[in-house]
Amino acid sequence: MPLHPTHPTLYQIIICARSREKNFFKLNLVIKNWQTKFSTSNRIRSLEKIVKMDNEFNVITEGKASILFPKNNKVFYNNVQQFNRDISIAAIKIWSKIFSEEKHNKAQQKKGSDINIQCNRYNLISTLYLSNQALAASGLRSIRYAKEIPNIKYIIANDLDLDAVDLINKNVEYNELSKDFVRANQGDACSVLYQHRSFPDRFDVIDLDPYGTAAPFIDGAVQAVEEGGLLCVTCTDLANLTGSNYPEKCYANYGSIPVKGEFCHEMALRILLHTLSTSAAKYRRRIIPLLCCSIDFYIRIFVRVVTSPVEPLAKVTGKNTYVPMVGPIVNNSCEHCENKFHVGGPIWTHSIHDKQFVLRMLEHVKESNNETYQTHSRMLGMLSVIMEELDIPLFHNLSALAGTLHCTSPSLKTFCSAILNKGYKVSASHAMAGSVKTDAPMSVIWDIFRSWIQLHPVTMKNIKENSPARKILAVEPSFVADFTIHPNAEPASRKVKLVRYQQNPEKYWGPKARATGKRKINEIEKDEGAEQSPSVKKIS
Repeated sequence: MPLHPTHPTLYQIIICARSREKNFFKLNLVIKNWQTKFSTSNRIRSLEKIVKMDNEFNVITEGKASILFPKNNKVFYNNVQQFNRDISIAAIKIWSKIFSEEKHNKAQQKKGSDINIQCNRYNLISTLYLSNQALAASGLRSIRYAKEIPNIKYIIANDLDLDAVDLINKNVEYNELSKDFVRANQGDACSVLYQHRSFPDRFDVIDLDPYGTAAPFIDGAVQAVEEGGLLCVTCTDLANLTGSNYPEKCYANYGSIPVKGEFCHEMALRILLHTLSTSAAKYRRRIIPLLCCSIDFYIRIFVRVVTSPVEPLAKVTGKNTYVPMVGPIVNNSCEHCENKFHVGGPIWTHSIHDKQFVLRMLEHVKESNNETYQTHSRMLGMLSVIMEELDIPLFHNLSALAGTLHCTSPSLKTFCSAILNKGYKVSASHAMAGSVKTDAPMSVIWDIFRSWIQLHPVTMKNIKENSPARKILAVEPSFVADFTIHPNAEPASRKVKLVRYQQNPEKYWGPKARATGKRKINEIEKDEGAEQSPSVKKIS
């Protein structure tokens, strides 16, 4: 808890006033110490202010930030999103080091080695892009960035709602930060981004963290970010990005159609990357994914944006000559189960992680502790699994594969051993427990299951005649799978018992209700029969 900038002992007063305990002796003792420094009128006014603050606000401490949250707002602090903020701080720290190193090396090449430059100061914008969302932004993310990331020049925290901007300013003052350093701005997010498209005004880091989709802000963001800068994007509309119930909505937002399947969360990451890539390409820019995470009920990606007309979507036949790529040839139906194909996409099919960047992040987190990042153990687990991931699009789920054939499922170690013994690569995906990423074709995967079923037979009479299982099992395996445990079948992250996949941290931990404004809150309170939606503290 920070000391008040003008009243050094105010911290103790706040504690007593907030405790709601009838410990008058302790409160009087603090007041006596206070009386030696301030006049009676000032003491009364300040004490009244503290008591009023206690009646109006709750105080939440996260990292180095302490944030005031209004008690009368139907929105509360969402503790689960702390992982998002922790991993964002770590990512920005590592990016800033790389950005500084690149500038320093470039300057040395131009002017020689005897140069002393300041390359590590950068602008940072942390924005919450919402319409009519009263008190949706508390400024928590911006204030944590300001207090925990070094060498920041300034931060702009944007919100459309005036009440949110007032709350951000209160929290900036409460955390003893300058309003020139953390600048609360009321305005339309798209307008803010488009006003900063020119080179001198661009931001080195742009953080999009809206409620729902970030699609409306992507066009402005890819233009307003500095050359080599960092673009951080959160999307919580996974009902659109991962399911087949609203394909028209996903296509409207992202220009892509999802396919329902176990791999849907990774596909959501690749859909968002495709959207960013096509948006950047319109301005002769391209993206370089650094880290892309499927987390709880949302996706979070970190990409660099550079100016380059080169896009990884065509084949080079000569100097500056490009022709379309040749796609895979498929039949009208699957060669294994004879079912129809479902078409989805387009999606980003290249790397979604920069392993060198992830390695530096992992080393940084290992050097930190729970005081630096309260979600330290989970950060270690997720980054370790990502380091082990194969650079292959999408993945299988072992239980789903076994369910298709109505057979008992082999253990993950046994199945991965069979793939490795056949000479192929295999890993897990951070997006799902029990996932299998491999470069083995489907014919090999089904042959492994056919070999497994020979050892663990299924009851065929329980399988329908037109079931995919009958058609797949009617084919004899082309080889006998070797299920001997392979030494690399169990990844290092599993051997050391890291927190690889998040368990439910608390009740009702998923996405909360959209924030509501003061006017809407008053209407709800007056209407005794109104349904009360779950409360969430939505932050910027």
